[in-house]
Amino acid sequence: MNTGYTCFELEEADGVAHLQLSRPDQLNTMIPEFWSELPEIIDQLSDQGRARVIVISSTGRHFCAGMDLSVFGGGTLTGDDSEVGRQRANLRLNVLHLQRSFTALEEARMPVLVAMQGGVVGGAIDMVTAADCRYATADAWFCIQEINIAMTADVGTLQRLPKLIPEGVARELAYTGRRMPAQRAAELGLVNEVFVDQHTMLSAVHEIAAEIASKSPLAIHGTKEMINYTRDHSVADSLKYIAAWQTGMFQPGDMVEAFQAQAEKRDANFDDLLEVERGL
Repeated sequence: MNTGYTCFELEEADGVAHLQLSRPDQLNTMIPEFWSELPEIIDQLSDQGRARVIVISSTGRHFCAGMDLSVFGGGTLTGDDSEVGRQRANLRLNVLHLQRSFTALEEARMPVLVAMQGGVVGGAIDMVTAADCRYATADAWFCIQEINIAMTADVGTLQRLPKLIPEGVARELAYTGRRMPAQRAAELGLVNEVFVDQHTMLSAVHEIAAEIASKSPLAIHGTKEMINYTRDHSVADSLKYIAAWQTGMFQPGDMVEAFQAQAEKRDANFDDLLEVERGL
């Protein structure tokens, strides 16, 4: 287990990387270190290619209480004595930096599954809506907290949530700041499944992760890429994209192994994705 982070603990086994928010006494709020550690960890896991699935869970009563007030410190909101245009330009870059922390989940080559308990508040919704699948305990609840503190959510909730649940419901939650319980979230499709407690949830999510990890990682990578692309493009454009992808990425090796494994009544053995070496 890697405990060298301020906000997270990371454990890898059998193709599954389990990333835990690890500040339960502080309700796992998103302090400044959170915003650099999360994309660093996710990008590293994606580039290394060893993990076939990433599971994100949390500790304590609540999954995450959202943005820590320390993130707004240092003149981020009120600015300093610099020229106003330059202040605003830097603020824009800061918001883009925060957004990238969650976009990293979408850009990862492997699926990201999130297991949530208790409160999922503010920035936590920005985070989990960028994941592939979401699971919750019966006591979980969701709140777009930003409207309750007189700001517009700006790190992904308003862009992703309306594509996961009916737009009218997303608007109501965003305008009112009300809490949505886990069962309602499941009815709307935001949450895949609701479990009686965290232990049961994590056991089930790890079973799902293990099943995904048993598949061809290249085929899983392509499947995630296509679903994400289709969400943001027309059917016609998406069909052209998968045709181009298959022309380059579809090779018979993994399919042959899948058929042989089925015929021999054994588990298939697929190679990991190649490591991505950036900066070359």
